[in-house]
Amino acid sequence: MKTQDQEMLLKHQECLKRQREAVKFRIKKLSAKQTEITKKSSAMRESIRKKYEDIQRVLDEDLRMTLTQLEMEERAAVTALEDLMEKNCTIIQEIEQDLARLTSELAQKDILLPYSMDTEIVGRVMDLLSRTDPSKVNLDEPKADQILSLTNNMLLLIRSQTPITKRLIRSYSTEVSLDPETAHPKLIISPRGDSVTYTDTWQELPELPGRFDTTLNVISLQGFSSGRHYWEIDVAGKTYWELGLTYPTISRKGRAEDCWLGRGSDSWAVEFFDGEYTAWHGGVPHQLPVTKHFSHIGVLCSFPAGLVSFLGADNMTPLFSFCAGAFRDCLHLALCSGHDHNGTNAKPIVICNAPPPPSVFQNAQKC
Repeated sequence: MKTQDQEMLLKHQECLKRQREAVKFRIKKLSAKQTEITKKSSAMRESIRKKYEDIQRVLDEDLRMTLTQLEMEERAAVTALEDLMEKNCTIIQEIEQDLARLTSELAQKDILLPYSMDTEIVGRVMDLLSRTDPSKVNLDEPKADQILSLTNNMLLLIRSQTPITKRLIRSYSTEVSLDPETAHPKLIISPRGDSVTYTDTWQELPELPGRFDTTLNVISLQGFSSGRHYWEIDVAGKTYWELGLTYPTISRKGRAEDCWLGRGSDSWAVEFFDGEYTAWHGGVPHQLPVTKHFSHIGVLCSFPAGLVSFLGADNMTPLFSFCAGAFRDCLHLALCSGHDHNGTNAKPIVICNAPPPPSVFQNAQKC
């Protein structure tokens, strides 16, 4: 007979096998989902690409038809003017012949006989000049102006709809305000919670557990744990800044490296310093091949995709994206204004997705 211990071990063994099968089945489902997402994404990209090609074909055909019509009108007007010039050239030849004849007669006679003016040629010239008035041959300028106006309206419409990603990403805009209880004592947070400014004066503030005491950081009052969210940050006129997203567990005290945005595994950031952009996460720098000084930086996070993206929001230029996988905690917007650098970096960082002023910090909840 099996001892009681053996039976317990067998039961535990069976339990472990069932758990193993459950995990294997989950891996299988995850793999199937991975394949499904890859196929759907590929089909979506192909469909969008074809739509853009269709748009390009329609525009190319419309351009061809419009230019052809204008070219035909130009050709007709030029042909009409050539015909009128030919008529003028013909009568000039007749006048030249008459002049040559008169010159010859004058050279042969010593005494000029009474000469009657050839009124016929004068009449023909006057009639020709009337019929060949250049102002009577014109392009259809009102139609050309109308076409130009219509194409300008089309351009304005297209510009209003593009970049499509700009409209899409901005649809994820989420109101957020900065938490003054997390701000370093040398940072001034606006009453609305929408901007942070460096001051060289150490402010006498409560020493709270959540306050950064060395790095010039501040994080948002609100945290987010689901959905898609997008913020635009105004960094115009600044020579140094850092911004990104962080878990609430980021280190806040002392001079530890992971107190800086992107230097630990709890945060993702983009830094602008000395004219260069660097993306950071886990202490790993990614130098960005960007030379343009953007006045607005976009920050996008997608919980369904496990994505953190940074963009030059002036024209939605992709800067860097982190595929973070499944987020393990809620995310907060994080800003570092940097020192003023003798006045060259004194301007504030401003959040463009700030909430309306009446109740900035009321009813806001930390996740």
